[in-house]
Amino acid sequence: MTEAVLVDLIHGCGPRCTAASLPEDEPASPSHVFLLCGTGTRYRGDACSSSAHVLDSGSTAERLYRFKQTVDQLDLYSVRVYTTPRGRDVLLLYQQQLFTEVYTFHYHVDHRPTCPSCAGSAHSAGDPPGGDDAVQVEQQVSRFLQQLPALRGGVRVLTSSLIPECFGHGFSTRSGGVSSIPSLSSLNLFSSSRRRDPEAVVTENRRRLGLHAGFYPRPLHLVKVDHGSHVWVVGRAEPERYDAVVTDRPGVVVGAPGADCMTILLADQRTRVIAAAHAGWKGTLMGVAMATVGAMVTEFGCRVTDIVVAVGPSVGGCCFTLNRDQIKDFRDIHEDCVPDPETDRPHVNIRLANRVLLQRGGVLPEHIHDDMETERSSVTPCTSCHPEDFFSHVRDGLNFGTQVGFLWIRGRTDRGTEDTSGTTGGTVVSNNRQVEDTWKHLETSGDI
Repeated sequence: MTEAVLVDLIHGCGPRCTAASLPEDEPASPSHVFLLCGTGTRYRGDACSSSAHVLDSGSTAERLYRFKQTVDQLDLYSVRVYTTPRGRDVLLLYQQQLFTEVYTFHYHVDHRPTCPSCAGSAHSAGDPPGGDDAVQVEQQVSRFLQQLPALRGGVRVLTSSLIPECFGHGFSTRSGGVSSIPSLSSLNLFSSSRRRDPEAVVTENRRRLGLHAGFYPRPLHLVKVDHGSHVWVVGRAEPERYDAVVTDRPGVVVGAPGADCMTILLADQRTRVIAAAHAGWKGTLMGVAMATVGAMVTEFGCRVTDIVVAVGPSVGGCCFTLNRDQIKDFRDIHEDCVPDPETDRPHVNIRLANRVLLQRGGVLPEHIHDDMETERSSVTPCTSCHPEDFFSHVRDGLNFGTQVGFLWIRGRTDRGTEDTSGTTGGTVVSNNRQVEDTWKHLETSGDI
């Protein structure tokens, strides 16, 4: 199997002795050999091959991030590392920050005492100085990611004019983040062990979204998708998995992820209660939308006729299909949910199914903002049909990115202005620069 070879020349391993330790029976392509150098590392350029990649720019976080980018471009998943015991301990911390379980690392550790040729080299050049290693590595990675330029333009957020102004909300698009892998570029907001985008990158993307939308530095509480109808009420013990969240607590930012599945935001201005739900085809059939409405009614005294619902970007009936043996329940909801039932792969309109179920449950038709609503700017475009604006599992396959719908009850500290430039339907909410300045000291002081 083709793999990348990372030679650690920072942590007490000089290039001459490291090159000698590389096994001759496992030669690596020079294009797959990387030399991790510190600013004080000696003899750079005489190890392994003159055509090997030399990683010597910026901090260790930057060098390893550039290493990961090249590994991704080469479509490699396995990495062989030559280092020392100290180097392995430090590199494992960076691995946790910058890689996911998709990648396999094999550490070859040299336990020999430092040889004379390594004497005087900068054994820890570029490492975080002092303190707890894990915290220092995390901070160094975060600082590096924060200074990266946004990809695919600035952050853009769709908003629904149906949601009252006392609530902050939005549906993210795919621009303005730092994720560089094509199918995840650039504002991917969910990290998975089965994809290449690490948690640190997703955290930075969420930070940028929060700054833009106005909820930073509050954390974004996403539902832990189970493709069912379980609803969590904030304040109670949080379940391991659930598909909707409801709260009446100001400042708590709730959200739902989606990459074809619907992100549904619900709000009641009278009781100031909000909810976010994830509805794929399975959750739709299990009634997650009305289960969320039910929790708002029973737990907080909402009236169904007061609740407004906005459905975010999701796969349309134009692109979503199921097997013929899976469509009966959708036809039972409404025959228009499956316009071509006789085909081998019938198209299914899960948005229509949710609208029908919500209306049957008492939600007013005019209180639902989806693709059937033509009097308002669209917030429900088809994710599969718009590759420049949205991620899509249907279109992109397994290594797909994720957008989110988010919602919170505004408090006195919320600030923001509206800017309608550069939208893809709906309204783009631009946060004042003051927000970032106001909250930056909280982040650095550890108060959040």
